[in-house]
Amino acid sequence: MVFDLDKAEQGDWFSFFASRFDQNTGEIIYDPPEDGAAEFCIRSMNQYWEERRKSRKRESKMVLNPKSGAMERVVYFADQSPEQEIKEAEDAWDYAITGMRNALGPDGEAIECTRENKLKLVRIPMFLRFVKRVFQILDGEAAKEKDGQEKN
Repeated sequence: MVFDLDKAEQGDWFSFFASRFDQNTGEIIYDPPEDGAAEFCIRSMNQYWEERRKSRKRESKMVLNPKSGAMERVVYFADQSPEQEIKEAEDAWDYAITGMRNALGPDGEAIECTRENKLKLVRIPMFLRFVKRVFQILDGEAAKEKDGQEKN
């Protein structure tokens, strides 16, 4: 098998499925994908957040441990401005959604896979529930894979 590293897609393709909130049970009900549904290539944000943590500035201070009476060093990430937090979250969504197929806007035109369009999509509650469910699926697969490796 030949692998073209320059053209490798990053993520897995999922057909869009609708969802709704059940007022009686308080649960989200996911419908199966419809024929010809839009498809989205999505990858887990875990690697993105790991890389961000490595590059974020850390601060530390000495605090009193009330139980032992000793001073202890506490290390934490420096606070970000609201603008930095918003940009970081937008960057994460841009990282997670890597492709779109058959996604149409209200005018029937194809939605391009641009940062701006990705950010507009995640503001739609049904799309956000779809992506969060996909993250659960991806994280579940990663956990199964990790368990399999640990057993070997």
